[in-house]
Amino acid sequence: MQEVYRITRRVAASNASVLILGETGVGKELIASAVHRLSRRSGGPFVRVNCGALSESLLESELFGHVRGAFTGAVANRTGRFEAAHGGTVFLDEINSTSLTLQVKLLRVLQEKEFERVGDTNTLSTDARIVAASNRDLMQEVRAERFREDLYWRLNVVPIEIPPLRRRRDDIPSLVSFFLEHYNEVNDRYVVHMGPGVIEAMQDYHWPGNVRELQNYIERAVVMAETDELTIDVLPGCVTGLSETHDDDEPTAGDFETLAKGLVSRGLSEAGSAAENVHSTIVEQIEREVIAQVLQSCGGVQTKAASRLGINRNTLHKKIKDYGLADDE
Repeated sequence: MQEVYRITRRVAASNASVLILGETGVGKELIASAVHRLSRRSGGPFVRVNCGALSESLLESELFGHVRGAFTGAVANRTGRFEAAHGGTVFLDEINSTSLTLQVKLLRVLQEKEFERVGDTNTLSTDARIVAASNRDLMQEVRAERFREDLYWRLNVVPIEIPPLRRRRDDIPSLVSFFLEHYNEVNDRYVVHMGPGVIEAMQDYHWPGNVRELQNYIERAVVMAETDELTIDVLPGCVTGLSETHDDDEPTAGDFETLAKGLVSRGLSEAGSAAENVHSTIVEQIEREVIAQVLQSCGGVQTKAASRLGINRNTLHKKIKDYGLADDE
């Protein structure tokens, strides 16, 4: 996180585009806001747009504005977010959710600082800095042809990758103190002491929802605490380890690291302590499933699947035959 702060301070002084990467709940909007507040544009507006919350047509109107009569319901001219952010910063959250058509228009705004309102022919200009964020690996999205490569390189001038909370467990005590102070004030409470095992339980938990999940649990604890002490019994069972996990539970979104550990642990358990060559057994099963799912997502086109997997097409063809994923043609 110190490296994240260092890059944030350095890039804030420039007008360069910033791409913030990280899992859901790590605090991408906070870093985007910090880039704006530390910049020479801090006196201008900071305009947020959640690209994943709107359909393509609504998002286009939201970003670029529209003129009266542009579509059904457009009863008056409307200023778009890029126009409203003139002299300030536009934060495009979940940029990976935009369509390829809209990405072409975003690329033009990035390169030319020009756009047209929906239904209008007049070209407008904007002096808005663009900070984008994604909870997915955009290069993988490019390989899957869901994101334009030219837009990726235009956005990725200065990337800032925020690590998930499970990779910075030493931050948990400070975050707990911060959220305790905040929610004590909001709820007129005085929960200031930590009970035995509370911090240890939090540091042992894998936090699939990251900082947002921690924030939610601290708010709940402040509300439920009966004294001035935050005790382990007011934390949810998933944190304390008291809730049971079933094999048929759906995997937690964003928690790939923990899921991978569980798969390997189960594979070793099923193989038995006396089994040999467990590496090949487990890796081959996982590789087979990866190839099968990627091949299916690519419509059975091996060239496309090989590109997405990052392996040679002939190598993929051999693995498909070895794993019995397709009839030998």
